[in-house]
Amino acid sequence: MPLTVPNPPAREEIFEPPALGCGTQSWDHPPLEPPSFTRIGAPRPLALWHLASFDAPTVAVVWSLGFAWAADTRLPLWVPALLALTVWAVYAGDRLLDARSGLHDPGLNRLRERHYFHWRHRRLFLPLAAVAAGSAALLVLMFMPAAARDRGSILAAVSLAYFARVHSGHRARPFFSPLLSKEMLVGLLFTFGCALPVLGRLHTMAHAPAWPILCSLAFFAVLAWLNCHAIDTWETRKCGSGRSPIFLQSSLIGVTGVSLAGFALYSHPRVAALFFAGALSALSLAWLDRRRRRFTPVALRAAADLVLLTPALVLPIAALLGRIA
Repeated sequence: MPLTVPNPPAREEIFEPPALGCGTQSWDHPPLEPPSFTRIGAPRPLALWHLASFDAPTVAVVWSLGFAWAADTRLPLWVPALLALTVWAVYAGDRLLDARSGLHDPGLNRLRERHYFHWRHRRLFLPLAAVAAGSAALLVLMFMPAAARDRGSILAAVSLAYFARVHSGHRARPFFSPLLSKEMLVGLLFTFGCALPVLGRLHTMAHAPAWPILCSLAFFAVLAWLNCHAIDTWETRKCGSGRSPIFLQSSLIGVTGVSLAGFALYSHPRVAALFFAGALSALSLAWLDRRRRRFTPVALRAAADLVLLTPALVLPIAALLGRIA
């Protein structure tokens, strides 16, 4: 996603099995397996996809193309290229800055394996991030229309303000409204970044109303929030009433997505397919929450982003069924 949620003040126990609870209260259902069970690790390609920050740009491109397909419009090749380069550069920079501040003052950050990976390979990531940012700027200058630049500059300014605030070293002071959590703000920024290419073309779509696309954007913003919220909850082992809230939240969002897909199926079948893809992602997060103890931290974190790629599976099937019908 374009911006990551700031890491809370602690340090991850990367090679330690997860604790069963906080204090005296367990926040998960009692495990069915014995405590000595072997956890599932991520295959090397999947682990590298996550550790090298390729997960966020992949999700961004897949959903951006999904929005375009649902709106029955084609995006020029430079648009997904620009999105991928920008998101990757921001993510790589964010993790390098987190690693740098965390290693200098462990009380500021809760470092994960992805942060250590970036720091170990910083001599590679730093120049690559600079090249990616420069290439993105070149694409903007060469291909982006002036009106699109204006819209993009607003999002860039908001994102830069967030990014600067996150890495300013003053995270202890309140910055976000209680009604707007860090995870929700990240979800909104990420959604707008993915949707900007389609939003700029909605006024030309006289053949179809814009509200179904806008509804799908709102649903994806909730899904992006859920992804950030689930990862933050799993990694910080937050304890509320003693059980993880992610399963119920993911299930509710998944059922809502299936219901929206049903309502839109006959009038807007492409939007319905996008709703169904999002619902499948939410239900997959619920499944991951129930089985999170079975996965290593890297495998669980990579899987949380992997399940957001459902449009790459659902939309081609929906397009094929549409042609057959």
